[in-house]
Amino acid sequence: MTTEDKAIFLKDTFTALNLSLTDNEINQFLKYYDLLIDWNNRMNLTAITEYEDVVRKHFADSLAIVQSGKITGKEKIIDIGTGAGFPGIPLKIMYPELEITLLDSLNKRINFLNEVITRLELTKITAIHGRAEEYARQKGIRESFDLAVSRAVANLSTLSEYCIPYVRKGGAFIAYKSGNIQEESINAKKAIAKLGGKQEDVILFNLPGTGDPRSLVIVEKIANCPGKYPRRNGLPSKEPL
Repeated sequence: MTTEDKAIFLKDTFTALNLSLTDNEINQFLKYYDLLIDWNNRMNLTAITEYEDVVRKHFADSLAIVQSGKITGKEKIIDIGTGAGFPGIPLKIMYPELEITLLDSLNKRINFLNEVITRLELTKITAIHGRAEEYARQKGIRESFDLAVSRAVANLSTLSEYCIPYVRKGGAFIAYKSGNIQEESINAKKAIAKLGGKQEDVILFNLPGTGDPRSLVIVEKIANCPGKYPRRNGLPSKEPL
């Protein structure tokens, strides 16, 4: 696949999300892909490596959040359990004025993310090595973000405890999930309420070019989160609220 073919495929895929790309943004996405594959040869970043699959299942999936109406391009966002930078880096490429914090518990991934940030010449974005349960307790961090987002693999109750404490009152937590979310969504309502949130909406969609069912669970932050949350390391996943 030539560079031109890759650019065309990228633009066509994003068109399905009603997103248009500048030449600079295309170059950044292509460079991001090359870095992802290069580093993936040395450490486990993703099992998805074919170009078309990365564009659809990582880049486009990350940007499906535009359907929520919560992205204006000026928000302060934290990406919890960002892994290889999804959804934070694609969001930053598309919306350069976003202020983004990428949080991950594995330092090797942070090294990769810092390389991406440097090579793509991204600004107002920081990669932090830390656990969600601990970073929320640092001065000036708790309830300071407009949005918390996560594509991490965890049930919605657990993700809510990780993410909602970071969101300011009036902001939102958005979880990326598979299409079959109804039961999990219902089961998480009690936990969400305890954390100061209210489930606002569930957006169902199919991933462009694949037909794979996806969903975005949108949680509005309506009250301050009790200080005891998140609980100490490991408890949110071992004993969901």
